[in-house]
Amino acid sequence: MEYHDTIEQSAEYLRMALPLMTKQAAALHPISYAIWYEYVAGINPPLRQRIDELIHDGRVLDEAMVQQLYRDHIAEIDEAIARRVSQGFDKVMQDIDASTTQAAAQTKEFGATLERWSADVAAGKSDAISLSAIGEVLHRSQDLRQIVAALQADLAVSRSEIEQLRKEVSRAREEAMIDGLTGLANRRGFDAKLAACLAETPGEAVGPSLLMADIDHFKRINDNFGHLFGDKVIRNIATILRDNVKGQDLAARYGGEEFVVLLRDTPLAGALTLAEKIRRIVENSRIKRIGSDEVVSNLTISIGVACREPGESAETLIGRADAALYQSKQSGRNRVSAA
Repeated sequence: MEYHDTIEQSAEYLRMALPLMTKQAAALHPISYAIWYEYVAGINPPLRQRIDELIHDGRVLDEAMVQQLYRDHIAEIDEAIARRVSQGFDKVMQDIDASTTQAAAQTKEFGATLERWSADVAAGKSDAISLSAIGEVLHRSQDLRQIVAALQADLAVSRSEIEQLRKEVSRAREEAMIDGLTGLANRRGFDAKLAACLAETPGEAVGPSLLMADIDHFKRINDNFGHLFGDKVIRNIATILRDNVKGQDLAARYGGEEFVVLLRDTPLAGALTLAEKIRRIVENSRIKRIGSDEVVSNLTISIGVACREPGESAETLIGRADAALYQSKQSGRNRVSAA
């Protein structure tokens, strides 16, 4: 993200951001400030919407949430990777430029030799087609062939280097869409997948279906057992989702203790069946505490399910699934509700 604010504007954003930052459970570091700066400045609508969703019921952002928000909505490709790719492309272009310059010079010399020979022949000079003239042309021809061969070799190496750089950029982009804690897609990855799915689906068609899940009483889990155990619970839920979501469907960590599942070709009835299956697996799961043989049970999740209606936007679909999730929470948690 590039910032073009004046000193006065940035000072005002600082004044607005500090009270919001100090209300959270995260440290007051640059990553936290970046999130709240963009929030109060209104320059990152998806980030603002996500923060509003997270804090709407009085919750505060902990360190894990802040880091996740930064990765999902602010961070770009790693600076070191970007710098390495840029330097790599510079080197490739310099090598190609040097090779083509040398080839151009040799071609020019070969052309000049042919022009002199042609002029001598046209002028009727008796020694125009002498052995020495033929030898010079052959020599220039051999030089040109060697330069062209070298240029082809250089281009082959350059193509290989460019392909390697392309793969590195692609890998970096993929990593930017992966949640570091769970290995699932992150919010950015989910948004991209949903947008692509809806773009490929006719406007009058029904589907896809969406599951939105939230770990019940997660703050209580963190308070009672610590954040490391909370992270273990999140990873456990992610494993359950990964094991039960196959093919072109996608499971993602939506942020904090929330997850979302995109079911590309599943109608509402099938989505509800899967949601209930996942709910039961989580309910019956047992997780051992870190550094102890104590097993924690009674872990549950609430799930909201929605199936896209004809012509419905991604935002409206997500909103209906989120409303269904809220209904599950309000109805006692550990249940599945349909939009």
